[in-house]
Amino acid sequence: MSFIATKTSLSRRAFLKGTGATVALPFLSAMTPAFAKTAAAPKRFVAMNAGLGFHAPNFIPTEAGANYKAPVYLKKLAAHRKDFTVFSGLSHPNSNGANGHTSELTWLTSAPRPGLAGFKNTISLDQLMARHIGAATRFPSMTIGARGSSLSWTANGVQIPVQMHPAKIFRQLFVDGTEQEVAEELKNLERGRSILDTVLDDAKLLSISLGARDREKLDEYFTSVRELEIRLQQNKEWAKRPKPKVDYKEPQDVADRNDILAKQRLMNDLTLLALQTDSTRVIAYSLGGMNAVPSNIPGVRTDWHMLSHHGRDEQKIEELTRIEAAEFAVFSEFLTKLKGVKEAGGHLLDHTAILFGSNLGNASSHSWRNLPILLAGGGYKHGHHAAHDPENNTPFANLFVPLAQRMGVEIDQFGSSTASTIQGLES
Repeated sequence: MSFIATKTSLSRRAFLKGTGATVALPFLSAMTPAFAKTAAAPKRFVAMNAGLGFHAPNFIPTEAGANYKAPVYLKKLAAHRKDFTVFSGLSHPNSNGANGHTSELTWLTSAPRPGLAGFKNTISLDQLMARHIGAATRFPSMTIGARGSSLSWTANGVQIPVQMHPAKIFRQLFVDGTEQEVAEELKNLERGRSILDTVLDDAKLLSISLGARDREKLDEYFTSVRELEIRLQQNKEWAKRPKPKVDYKEPQDVADRNDILAKQRLMNDLTLLALQTDSTRVIAYSLGGMNAVPSNIPGVRTDWHMLSHHGRDEQKIEELTRIEAAEFAVFSEFLTKLKGVKEAGGHLLDHTAILFGSNLGNASSHSWRNLPILLAGGGYKHGHHAAHDPENNTPFANLFVPLAQRMGVEIDQFGSSTASTIQGLES
């Protein structure tokens, strides 16, 4: 929340006392009855971003349409060719930011000029969906990562923390607290409501002496607090209900922190379990990157980040290809597992739209244009390459609008979008 200038001496800390940054978190308001059961399988959404990009010639086909020749990375997905669409020629306008990697901040928001002076982020696509879902699931959304930073942002431009510890994620999803722990959780939720009541009373008294701009800021604050109040009430209901039981041993983090593939497989499994048990329907998942040599990938001897800045060096590209091809093989395993979960009218992948790609079109030059994007599942007609203009890119957010509409969000514009649909997305 921004500082509110006023003649009255009231510190910002007084507003946030006892609630911390949670006041700035978005409220995910209930749009469907809590715990509702329907015959049809629910729709889900997963966004997966690779912060160090993908070598585009190995990802993007040279031919448009359905009869494209699969490049190296797409060959790893050969078993799922009819389950995904490749998009090229997309980007967020004005994504030149503080440095080459700040475009990751806005991959799901499309806010301009990330990280530069005056930058304030906007709500991310996953959080817009989560607002709509509300209390229909225990977690309206989850923000996780194999490594890297969070992709999720609130309506007030606050970054939602990313959870990268598999054991913690598993316990949040599937391990019930003791009676004492549940009682303490309910007590804390009630305490939070009491604090918010006090904060609102003080803020209402303060608003009398504020100018127009400060009243506008205070209204934004009121909105955040009201949303949080409702979220607290929803959490009370879920705290009383047992968590689902799964036939999966509680995981531990991968012992070798440089084993990127093992970590991705583990996080993929947790994503699958979260969706399958309807614990959440929206997941923002950072694949990330690192300044180290990935282990257990034959032929790779160089720092991953350094390889992404290959400068067209063939040896570096060869090593980079080994890493990224292995990532695609792991992604193919994930798609196979999703298709193996049968649901009403099909399988889990039919009901889950997976946005997979990167915020960098050319990581070597830190280019944010011509992003490598793949959309899998979700009930769409797939199997083709939707090629957009590489010189005059289509706004990436044009894809966000129909993805949000699919989840029940009634919008016709999002961020920098210029249309409510996009060429190549076929229902």
